[in-house]
Amino acid sequence: MQSLRKLAVFAAGVLVSFSALAAGGGDVMQSGVDLDDRASLQRGAKLYMNYCSGCHSLKYLRYSRIGEDLGLSEAEVMANLNFTGAKFGEQVQVSMTEAQGAQWFGKLPPDLSLISRVRGSDWIYTYLKSFYLDESRPLGWNNKLFPNASMPNPLWELQGLQHAEFGEPDKATGERPVNALKVTQAGTQDAQAFDQTARDITAFLEYAGEPAALKRQSLGVWVILFLAAFTFLAWLLKTEYWRDVEH
Repeated sequence: MQSLRKLAVFAAGVLVSFSALAAGGGDVMQSGVDLDDRASLQRGAKLYMNYCSGCHSLKYLRYSRIGEDLGLSEAEVMANLNFTGAKFGEQVQVSMTEAQGAQWFGKLPPDLSLISRVRGSDWIYTYLKSFYLDESRPLGWNNKLFPNASMPNPLWELQGLQHAEFGEPDKATGERPVNALKVTQAGTQDAQAFDQTARDITAFLEYAGEPAALKRQSLGVWVILFLAAFTFLAWLLKTEYWRDVEH
């Protein structure tokens, strides 16, 4: 049953990847997200709240729901995940005002509750790993996957400082494509650890996009078992019924 569920997740991931390629996202990397990995979701929640929630809200998700789904007590959630003074039953909002967002970023950064459903987990994972230094941008950062993104790299201390390696200029536009990215100054994590960090945040955002998915997957196993048992009983009933008819 577990293998069937993982096969379904893999098939869905392949479809998302093909969709991204069709949309021009040929550099999208596989995230390897596993919603059954509760430890990854817990780490992702902590990382998101520490590095992302200062600008990006999750207005469709409540702190209490996070605690219930991820196996965290109210005390753990309020001490480690809530930095705005919100109540346990309230949604994950930001303390930044629209005026502050407009002053610093041009507009208030978007809510990320549904970003995984819009972009897909592979896109989020790749985006988090694709920031590089660019002096031509207002905030000094750019993104290979999403060019001219109007935000800095929130994870630069962990990843390190990353620079782009450019190709030959396009003859029509004169723009130089980004061929590769290279960390030129190490951060507090090595490449493998940072990959896991990006994967954990991605997993948490996938969960945030549809919290019911965790319960639906567990219920799905019981539904399949029930249908299998019901089918067997129906077959026995049919066999017994037709035995009387044939004789």
